[in-house]
Amino acid sequence: MGILHFVLGTAWEKQRKEASRLQAVNRKLSAMNKLLMEENDRLQKQVSNLVYENGYFRQQTQNMALVTTDTSCESVVTSGQHHLSPQHPPRDASPAGLLSIAEETLTEFLSKATGTAVEWVQMPGMKPGPDSIGIIAISHGCTGVASRACGLVGLEPTRVAEFLKDRPSWFRDCRAVDVLNVLTTGNNGTIELLYMQLYAPTTLAPARDFWLLRYTSALEDGSLVVCERSLNNTQNGPTMPPVPHFVRAKILPSGYLIRPCDGGGSIIHIVDHVDFESSSVPEVLRPLYESSTLLAQRTTLAAFRQLRQISQEISQPMVTSWGRRPAALRALGQRMSRGFNEAINGFSDEGWTLMESDGVDDVTIVVNSSPDKVMGATPLYADGFPSISNAVLCAKASMLLQNVPPAILTRFLREHRSEWADSNIDGYLAASVKGGPCGLPLARSGGFGGQVILPLAHTIEHEEFMEVIKLENMSHYRATEDMLMPGDIFFLQLCSGVDENAIGTSAELIFAPIDASFTDDAPLLPSGFRIIPINNNSQNPTRDLASTLEVGPPGKRTPADYLGQSGPTKSVMTIAFQFAFEIHLQENIAAMARQYVRNIISSVQRVALALSPSPFGPRSLQAPSSTPEAQMLAHWICQSFRCFLGEDLFKTVDERSDSMLKTLWHHSDAIMCCSLKALPDFTFANQAGLDMLETTLVSLQDITLDKIFDRGGRTNVCAELPQILQQGFACLPGGVCLTSMGRPVTYERAVAWKVLNDEENAHCIAFVFVNWSFV
Repeated sequence: MGILHFVLGTAWEKQRKEASRLQAVNRKLSAMNKLLMEENDRLQKQVSNLVYENGYFRQQTQNMALVTTDTSCESVVTSGQHHLSPQHPPRDASPAGLLSIAEETLTEFLSKATGTAVEWVQMPGMKPGPDSIGIIAISHGCTGVASRACGLVGLEPTRVAEFLKDRPSWFRDCRAVDVLNVLTTGNNGTIELLYMQLYAPTTLAPARDFWLLRYTSALEDGSLVVCERSLNNTQNGPTMPPVPHFVRAKILPSGYLIRPCDGGGSIIHIVDHVDFESSSVPEVLRPLYESSTLLAQRTTLAAFRQLRQISQEISQPMVTSWGRRPAALRALGQRMSRGFNEAINGFSDEGWTLMESDGVDDVTIVVNSSPDKVMGATPLYADGFPSISNAVLCAKASMLLQNVPPAILTRFLREHRSEWADSNIDGYLAASVKGGPCGLPLARSGGFGGQVILPLAHTIEHEEFMEVIKLENMSHYRATEDMLMPGDIFFLQLCSGVDENAIGTSAELIFAPIDASFTDDAPLLPSGFRIIPINNNSQNPTRDLASTLEVGPPGKRTPADYLGQSGPTKSVMTIAFQFAFEIHLQENIAAMARQYVRNIISSVQRVALALSPSPFGPRSLQAPSSTPEAQMLAHWICQSFRCFLGEDLFKTVDERSDSMLKTLWHHSDAIMCCSLKALPDFTFANQAGLDMLETTLVSLQDITLDKIFDRGGRTNVCAELPQILQQGFACLPGGVCLTSMGRPVTYERAVAWKVLNDEENAHCIAFVFVNWSFV
């Protein structure tokens, strides 16, 4: 009888849990259906507006003759009233003036969150559904970049508002938010004046800061609203002077609309609308600051993922591997990301100072000997005395990658550490957390030890995961003459963005050496990689000869099509490695770190080259596209070289045009052509030429001849150009040129010659750089 009661009780408990689960799913589906209905209403309004505007413009076109014949002042003013924006009411720094700005911010934010103030399009690759994060949209054709998301989370509105207002707790790119003033409004709302700083994502551009007004209020339907905007001089409000080393960017009306949901939880509308002042960064990086997709991935979706993660932790409390609760692991992840961002940015107010270059500016070295940094990076000995490492050094660099998706490269770096890491350096890094002194790494025999991955935790969408890497059988690393470190080395590792199906997602691999028994407050010195995709929507791949080479014959896919769901054609990788050391070894450690990062750059380039498809398919396995223009150019290049120099460009080549083009494309020396303009720009390069300049066929058109040479090289080329046009060729001595990312490249010698067309008219100038290599 007891067994029967037990069986019945177990069955009843299973039914109760299943019924509870189904009710939760039903509530979620109902909420999602409500969101979809609201989105459908918005789209219908947008269609109606477009129909109205279309009819209006047709009417305007029909009346154009009448408007242009009537030149009276009254007619002109009347016809222009439709385009005039309403004047802003006078405002100042008084409470009444700030409230006026706040109310206007609220109105503009709501028009973006639930209306059609911005033209929204669905973000590629994001489909709404019960298991999705929500409805994600990005802007099209507005000032700055904007993204919008709407979804359901299992937290009450007040808790959601508190969490979202604490931006540094969930937004990894946020360095600090200072609340400088708080005012209470008559409608139980609050107005805050904020100063916010964001980290720069790469070493190639300065960080951003913002001077903001934030308005928190409750609507009549019970919804909470947190909205904000940048303050500027045109509003006559309070001002904030510029801060050194930061570029003042602008947040246009943005924020959060938080509605209580039937049955618990909240429906959240998030709008992020930012002008990052992209004109202040190098042209090759501007797409990073002009991509609404990247804003959605790094900011808008980050808020939703963190909210859903916290909701899951509350509803399903659990202890993960190594006895850590999810909240503790989330805090470790925040420390890892923050430490990596600090290393990349190297702010002077945190104690970082720049070391003098060794003559080549590809790797930047900064040193930090402030007590706070040293204590946070190195542990105590077992007897409580601090270790003798009294400074931290960071070696960092950024590089351009071609045609390799960030997800694929990051996954390879994670799974094949031996392809780029040096076990001696790993041993040196590990010594800093063993409570022992840190000397220089010594050479040792033996291969790279085995790698064991111990998973710790995943985020709810598996966008990010944390793990412990155990490098086994490392032999013994000698920290000093009298001290041997244990053979196993441990790294805490944070990985994100390795989903190949995500669109436009950046990827990171951050790691820090730890002791086998690390605690939640263990010292962390993060190093690693960040890869951010560059999308340049302004590129037109069908304009000229370079584009015809990239498009290929009918039925063949371009590189962008090949990458399709995996990523764009260009990415920026940022590398940063940190080392704890004794201050008297600074010069030696700097030389070691600089060379190590250069070795890693070379390894990454080799891996990226192997992983990326060439514009004509798999590298060295498939012939280039045989368009008539491409074949003709290859024929002209080879024929003109033979004509002016009396020898063949290639030792052996089939005279057929398609074979000549294939030989030209795969030749190991860099061959490129430039126009005959007053300021020559490049029109074509073979694969070696593209690799040498770190660019693509389409982006090649934006590079002029003068940009790839230093001052001495430009002088030599300018002096030789008349001879090339008159005599037909010129031999140039070996030297140094620069890639599109500013990296130096050496070449043994170069030859330039005039390329003639079939009518023997000058078509362009060709260059061949022999035995080139990155410095």
